[in-house]
Amino acid sequence: MSNQEPATILLIDDHPMLRTGVKQLISMAPDITVVGEASNGEQGIELAESLDPDLILLDLNMPGMNGLETLDKLREKSLSGRIVVFSVSNHEEDVVTALKRGADGYLLKDMEPEDLLKALHQAAAGEMVLSEALTPVLAASLRANRATTERDVNQLTPRERDILKLIAQGLPNKMIARRLDITESTVKVHVKHMLKKMKLKSRVEAAVWVHQGQIFCLRVPAQ
Repeated sequence: MSNQEPATILLIDDHPMLRTGVKQLISMAPDITVVGEASNGEQGIELAESLDPDLILLDLNMPGMNGLETLDKLREKSLSGRIVVFSVSNHEEDVVTALKRGADGYLLKDMEPEDLLKALHQAAAGEMVLSEALTPVLAASLRANRATTERDVNQLTPRERDILKLIAQGLPNKMIARRLDITESTVKVHVKHMLKKMKLKSRVEAAVWVHQGQIFCLRVPAQ
């Protein structure tokens, strides 16, 4: 994404008033812009392929192809942007399922406008985002699975530990690569291996796991 060009956002939501409200909010920020909107999953997928936006804001509950089905289809495409679920649901099952199926974040529709705008900036820049109210929800899911899922951070390589720590700080792969002076493709390989070893389904789940005190001795890579 060029520093001189605004970040591009695609809205996929079946509620016209919601889309209008989000567009009005985004219009207040000169560095992000809505380039397309869709009222259903099928149309959203077509627009995503043609526009390849920096960020897709995806409703979870839509008639026809629902948000999770749309997410699955979008993940099958070679899209460069992030996909963030935007929903009224704060149910643990919805949040965890969306993240496991590849969402780069989960935001609630009752967020304060300024918080939503900040989250959209972060997501468009490549960071993972999660409504603050959802952190306890995801933490509860991790605690529930703790008895059946043993995670030993000692099985990670030093590099994988570095990357896990930076993921917990919210850094996207590109920024992690710069911080560690390695290629972005190498970061992706390490992330894949780290998630598999830790039996974690997503970057967001990994970050919450770290922040909930499951890891106490990760060294912080130098700036």
